[in-house]
Formats: sequence, structure tokens, C-alpha cells
Amino acid sequence: MAVKIRYKTKIIIIGAGQAGLSAAYHLKNMGMEVGPDFVVLDGAPQAGGAWQSRWDSLTLSTVNRIHDLPGMSFEETLETDGSEVQANSAVPHYFDLYEKKFGLQVYRPVKVEKVYLQGNRFFIDTSTTAFSALGIINATGTWESPYIPEYPGAALFEGEQLHTRDYKDAAYFKGKHVIIVGGGISAIQLLDQISKVTPTTWVTRRPPEFRKVPFDDMAGSMAVARVEERVREGLLPQSVVSVTGLPYTSEIEAMEKRGVLQRYPMFSEITKKGVKWEDGTEVDADVIFWNTGFRWPMSHLDSVVPREEGGGIKMSGRLATEVAKEPRIHLVGYGPSASTIGANRAGAAAARELVKTLR
Repeated sequence: MAVKIRYKTKIIIIGAGQAGLSAAYHLKNMGMEVGPDFVVLDGAPQAGGAWQSRWDSLTLSTVNRIHDLPGMSFEETLETDGSEVQANSAVPHYFDLYEKKFGLQVYRPVKVEKVYLQGNRFFIDTSTTAFSALGIINATGTWESPYIPEYPGAALFEGEQLHTRDYKDAAYFKGKHVIIVGGGISAIQLLDQISKVTPTTWVTRRPPEFRKVPFDDMAGSMAVARVEERVREGLLPQSVVSVTGLPYTSEIEAMEKRGVLQRYPMFSEITKKGVKWEDGTEVDADVIFWNTGFRWPMSHLDSVVPREEGGGIKMSGRLATEVAKEPRIHLVGYGPSASTIGANRAGAAAARELVKTLR
């Protein structure tokens, strides 16, 4: 496949979220120059990764935690204590200042459409420019790939089907019966907000497990180790909640008292007016709200990243960021590095290991 190369470099970083910026920082810290040595590409129109698309009611007091990028504290970029500051403005502001402070020029908006190998170089076709590189750090995140499972009758439903990424505010749902699907942290938070303005039905694939003991460093390390073990074997990663459980917070206690945490098992089919269970029980609904997570958007790497039977990718390297069968490609934000703190460490490991491989 012939492509006119317009930009040639050594390493391409795809994505400028937490993982991508961390990797870029560490490459520069090793003496590599932006441009001739590495280039950062990002599909979003401005700095901030997926944070710029989050809902307005997600404030710094309600998110789990904003982990600092290496070399610059998040707190020092805030003008207030941050408790009620919208995350979708504060975090992009932080990322923007970070890029400028360390001179991490990011090409945006640039969407990577396909990567293929020719000789010893990767050729990266994008929406605007063609690139070539010797190695790739893929840090695309998952926000652009919402996952909605297939259920019989989905096409017949006369109401709305929305996903977590479509959420703006609870007021939109007022006066509608909403079936909320999912047992993750986002599902619980949005169930809390929506149930305050309109009737809801909560449905999950398996009973939620609430964690009433503190989630300390040891528990975190064990959870990461379980996910890492899977990807090293080439299996698909598990969801975070399936490994860690849900923290039992004061908000959840209040939801229990309001009676909105009555959980129903997954329905078997979708009808014109709502959903139906195997025992024949039916519930009418105006909205089916899928909080069923995201998938890793890596179709652009299909021709260069070997898949295992079952669709997983066999990973190696110190923090399992290296594609075992193609060590010139690192995936940060995949598997054990999916959390923000995991992405920081993985960005550093990927940068160091990839440079060593290429040398």
C-alpha cells in the first residue's frame, strides 16, 4: 500500500490523555526531542482527553481521584479548593498547562485511521497527515468506544437507548421511566442523580458487591495483579469493578434509605415498550440507559497487533504494556494500566522499554 510520507519520526504516541502525556514526559526526560524523536497525536480538538466530555455534575468532590501527571501537581493549577469544580473543565485546564510547561506539542485533532508495517517502519494513516515511525505507544483510552450488549428486540424499542457517554444532566430524564443497566461506579452515581427526579429501575448482570473495608494499597496491588495475569496470558481484561468491588460510601447509604438500590437481574429481551424477563415479567420504560462500559478502540492496529483466540492480546514487559508478539508496540491504558495512576506508571515503563527495544 503506497502512501506519501509527510512526517518521519522514531516514536508515535497515539492519544494525549493521562497515559499519552505521561509517556511523552518520560521520553522527553530521557533526552528525546519532540518532532525528530517522537510525535504525539490526539483525536480531540483540545487538551483534556476524555475528561472534556464528562457530564457537568461530575465535580472534583465526586470523582474517585485526579492523579497527578509526573512533574506537575494537579492541585497547583486550581484556583479554589476544588470541591465543587467541574471535572470537565478543571482537568482539561490541567492537561493544557502541562503540555505547555513541558513543551509537549500535540498534533490535534488528528484521528489515526490505520497503522500498517512496511519494512522496519510503521506507517500511520491519519485524517489529515501521513506519518511513519519505528515504534508506537498507543494510549487512545476507551471513551470513544462505548459498549452496548446485544439483546433480542433492541431494534423494536420505541423509546430511547442511551449510553454513559451521552449523559449531560438528570433533568433531561424528568417525567420518564428510566431503566439503568450496569453495576459500575458510573452506573451507581448516575442512578443516584436520576432517581432524584424520576422513577428508575436498576438492572445488573450479577449482584453488586459493596466493599465496606478501605481499599488500601495492598488491595489495589492485588486487583491490578489479577488483571495483569489475564493479559499476560492473552485473555481479555476484566472490568475494574469485577475485581475491586464498589466502595460503600455515604452516598450509597443514602440511596439505600431512599430505596433506589433495589437491584433486578438482567432482562432476557427488549420489547416495543420496555424490557421482559424470562419469567414473563415486563416493565415499561421511556429510556434504557446503558452503563455497560467501554471497549479498547484498537481497530486501527488490527494489521500490526496479533490477537489471541478469544480476542485478547498477549502482553509482556515490566508492567504488561508491551505487545508480546510485536515489542515495538506498547499499549498503555489497556488491562492493568487502565486507571489514571496505572497509566502514569505504564507511560514511564512503556517509554523506557520501547526506547531500549529500538536501540
